Order: sequence, then structure tokens, then C-alpha cells
Amino acid sequence: MTTGVVFPVSDGTNRSTSALGRAVVADALRAADPVGARAADHETNWRADYLVHFRRLVEAGLGSGDTARAVAAAGLASLHDRMRVADPDGTEVGLREAFDAKPGVELDTAVVAGDGPVDRELSLPYRGERLRGDALLRRLDGWTEAGVIEPSCAEAVRAVQANPDWLDLSDLRVAVLGAGAEMGPTRSLLRWGADVVAVDLPRPGLWRDLLEVVRRSGGRVHLPVPAGHDGSGDLAAVAGADLLHQLPAVAAWLRGIEGRLVVGNYVYADGAVNVRVCTAVDALTEHLRAHRPDTALSFLATPTDVFAVPAEAVARAEQNYHESSLLRTLRGPLRMLSAGRLLRRNYAPGADPGVCDSLVAQQGPNYALAKRLQRWRAAVARQQGATVSFKVAPPTRTRSVVKNRVLAAAYAGAPAFGVEIFDPATSNTLMAALLVHDLRNPPPVREHVWQEEADGAAHGGLWRMPYAPRSALGLAALLGLGGARG
Repeated sequence: MTTGVVFPVSDGTNRSTSALGRAVVADALRAADPVGARAADHETNWRADYLVHFRRLVEAGLGSGDTARAVAAAGLASLHDRMRVADPDGTEVGLREAFDAKPGVELDTAVVAGDGPVDRELSLPYRGERLRGDALLRRLDGWTEAGVIEPSCAEAVRAVQANPDWLDLSDLRVAVLGAGAEMGPTRSLLRWGADVVAVDLPRPGLWRDLLEVVRRSGGRVHLPVPAGHDGSGDLAAVAGADLLHQLPAVAAWLRGIEGRLVVGNYVYADGAVNVRVCTAVDALTEHLRAHRPDTALSFLATPTDVFAVPAEAVARAEQNYHESSLLRTLRGPLRMLSAGRLLRRNYAPGADPGVCDSLVAQQGPNYALAKRLQRWRAAVARQQGATVSFKVAPPTRTRSVVKNRVLAAAYAGAPAFGVEIFDPATSNTLMAALLVHDLRNPPPVREHVWQEEADGAAHGGLWRMPYAPRSALGLAALLGLGGARG
């Protein structure tokens, strides 16, 4: 029997992920786009045709920031109203009611301090080098010129480099949910001497690796251990907490951490479990914000989603579309042979904003919903006055991506379309620097939510490529097939 945070029963004893996804998307759209809500409600092939509905979630809010935030709030409310928490004895409660229950376990804190140096200079690992100083500035200029990152991303990183004292986060406790994640900021924060509150599954191998990183750093880690543990012995064997099954215990533990909290959501799981764990984190976030209103939030958005992008990006994509290249020569025949499916232009000329639809069908509706609820939480929390760092991360060769053969091949062929694929070390360090920037310079509430999401984006070039990303995916995979095998 499935326990912890679970999908609601949709038919008899069946807990359908598709039914949940359809219902939440429809509820989010109901007031802003009734036609879109009805289409989502009646979608008969959710797993294959979810893409259009997730695009409508963005398009519905383009005209008004208030509408976009209303869509976000409705989506979050629907998810929280529908998801359940199940006990081993078969009883279920609502997601919010789970925090009223007495935790089944209690957690104490073990603190481990590193004995390494504290690094007060921003540097970035890149293709076998460590870029700092002028070399880092040149790389930022190169990425901006190539359309790999938005100019606002380069500006933020330059500001952090020019203010190395910002790297001192000793006034904060950064709770990294998914502390061992490849894309997470744990290693950079520890190198900069931060206090990291690390939450991840109780897997001894994961914690041994993490504790070794701590000991080489100048930072400290606060980790959950069973109540009564004195912090001695093999910490890796007892550390960790399961957000799916120990949500009230983790909430009580984090409420007791001293100092101002920053809650960073870096969790990931395969398939439907990803929605469950991301829902658990969102419920935890809402709970902590209610008890500790000064809690700041941090999110990394996947670049393979739908985003509204500024006119500058649209103009650059149009320029790229008309520039001479082999693909331009082949574009006409390929479009004719594919009935217009291949190499469609990325935007309608002059669009402001443009809509870059980089959703990848192979990643599935559960992944799309898990990532979308993080965007919704960021929009709602920022409006409520929270400090929110929300950044679009670059396409990255993480283990979860390259194990998918189609995506691995497409990533290998992406440079032919002007898209740069990042190594995990480069991505997570760049994103950690942007987190520091946002904590020291809280991003404002803007007129439009899409403007908040576009700020500081490091999309790898997807927003400025000439072709709609999905219309180039198959060709990129063909071009990269040899590279992926290698």
C-alpha cells in the first residue's frame, strides 16, 4: 500500500496521475480561460496531449499579472485540496491536516563543521578550467553575445563578483531540500562558508559523500538525525529524512532551526513520485511561511517548459532564422517532407512577449506539473512579500537527463542549433551565484509574472534559437546520436 503523500482516489481504488493532472490544470484555468479549462477537463489522452494545456496556463496570464497570479493561486489550491496523506493503517487526511498530527518520529540536529578554507572569490568551473576575474567576465560576455543567457543573468553574476562580501551568508540558514541534488547549491554554499541545513533521503552513501564535501569546506551543515542521537559515530548511517513519509517531523524540525531560513526546493524523483515529493515540499513551504513569515524561497526552473520571453529575445531569434546556414538551405525541403512539423520558426515576427514552448513530450505530464507548481508558488509567495529567488537554469547533462536516450542524443546535437548544454558543476555554481544575488537584492514584484520569471534566465539559448525547440528536437537527436553513444 502506498503511504505518505499520495494521489487522490479517482475511480474505485485507482489513484490516477492523469486524472489529478487534468483536474489541477482545469481548476487553474477555470476563471481565466474557461474554454481552456473545459478542454483540459475533457482531454482523453493526457499523457500524450498535455503539452497544449500547459502552454495555455502561461498564455492565460500574459495580459495581466493579476490574472497570472490568480491562475497560480487556483492551481496551488486545487493541488492542496486534492492530494492526500495516507498512514500505514489505511487512514487518510488532507494535505494541510497532516501537519496537525503528532509526528511519527522526532528529529534532532547534528552539526558538522568543515576545516577547509572559506572561499570569498566567485569562480566558475567551465570545461576543465576554473574561471575567475577577467576570465569569468569574458565568459559572461561570450554567453550573452551567443544568446545563451539573458543580459540580466550576466549582470547579476557580475554584481556578485564585484561584491565578494555577499558570499558571506552567515546571517542565514539555507535549507536545501534535496541536498545531494546535482543542480543544487550545497557544494558552492559550503565552499563560501555558509550554514547549510541539509535535507535528503536517509541513504548512507549520499550522506558520506556530502559529509566529505563539508569537511573539505569552510562551511557547516545541520542535518536531521533520530531524536536522542548524540552526534557521534557514523552520522551517515543515521542522517536524513523522508519528505514523503515524515512530513510533519521535517516540518517540526525546520521550525526549530535558529536563524532566518531560506528554503530551497531542489528535490527530484522519477515519474509520478516527482509530483508527490514536490507537493510535499510545497505543503512544507506553505506551512513554514505561515509559522516563519520571514522565510525566503529558492527555486530552479527547468528550461524545457513554456516561458514568455522579452521582445529582445524574439528579435534575436528572428535574426538567427534569416541568417545563412546549412539548416536554412535544408529548411524548405524538411518542412515540406514533414508537413510543416520540422524547423518551425520559434516566434511570430514582432511578438512582445514571445512564447517559447520548450516542453519535451518525453519528460511527461508529471514532470511538467511538478515544475509548474514551483512556478506557481514563486509567483504567489513573491506577491505576498516573500524574498523569492526563481531562476531558469540551463539545459544540463544531469544523470536524470542523460539516462533518457532521446534527450541524451538531442543534447549532444543541440549546439548545431545554437544551444549550449552545461555540465552540472557549471550549472550548479552559476545558479548558486544567482541565489546569492537574489538574497542580497530581493527581486521586486513586477507588472507581469512572466517578467519575474525571465529575469536572470540562463536558458542555454533555447529562447533565442531560430526554431521552435520541439520542431528541432528530432534533428538534434539525429545529429547527436553519435555523440550520445560516445
